[in-house]
Amino acid sequence: MYEEGRYLTPEPQTPNPETVPVQSVLELQETARLLRKHIILSTTAAGSGHPSSSFSCTEILCALYFGGILRYDPTNPTWPDRDRFILSKGHACPAQYAAMAVAGYFPEEELLTLRKLGSRLEGHPNLQRLPGIEASTGSLGQGLSLGLGMALAARLDGADWKTWVVLGDGELDEGQVWEAALAAAKYGVSNLIAIVDANTAQQTGYTKDVLDTEPKADKWRSFGWETHEVDGHDLEALLSVLKCAGSAEHRPQAIIARTLKGKGVSFVEREYGYHGKPLTEEETRRALEELGWK
Repeated sequence: MYEEGRYLTPEPQTPNPETVPVQSVLELQETARLLRKHIILSTTAAGSGHPSSSFSCTEILCALYFGGILRYDPTNPTWPDRDRFILSKGHACPAQYAAMAVAGYFPEEELLTLRKLGSRLEGHPNLQRLPGIEASTGSLGQGLSLGLGMALAARLDGADWKTWVVLGDGELDEGQVWEAALAAAKYGVSNLIAIVDANTAQQTGYTKDVLDTEPKADKWRSFGWETHEVDGHDLEALLSVLKCAGSAEHRPQAIIARTLKGKGVSFVEREYGYHGKPLTEEETRRALEELGWK
């Protein structure tokens, strides 16, 4: 807010705790299964999208949205004290949309409008269209810079919310990621957390063959980040690491989440060519059956 030549920090608002679900590990596992169902059905209905990229970050989003990590209120998406979440790998938005729908931002039935004319659920997140989206992403490499700006804004406002950014490992090919990483360390932005969805594959091949960014953890540490590695599909391990995020004094935190592209559907796990490729009707039936959905 602006008044007579000065900016005013908005008065803090308290969210309704009943709207913010916190689940046990067993409940999170079931929610992950539900999110994968929504991802499959929405991308198949759209006839386009990125189900395999969405599957690899499903547990990450489950832990953030439903494990008591991300501070938010779906009934008040612009609550000033909310955490900011940026899906830098914006093509995986079917996973974020599914999580948001289950969390109560909008009806789950709306997921079937993905990528359809007039839908709020565009092929990449659009902050102008859907409340709860913090940044329009999809042009890879830019999300961490956006997150750094938000984290610095929180510092200027004396606010205690955190900024979370999920990046893809193919996205680490972009130089802008490392410029932002250097700047974040220089300014000691401890309220910025980067989660790398290290699913080993990108659009044109395996990351080790396209442009190998291993050893990832050592690189982030050398850039001045507090860095941890974790199995990105192990919800208990994820929660343990995420609960400590933002606690490193004067340092941003990077979490290298080791994941599998297409996780949860065997024939998608074995083939990186499913990047940007929705399942056919027959494949959808098989995938849902594997996940235990009839």
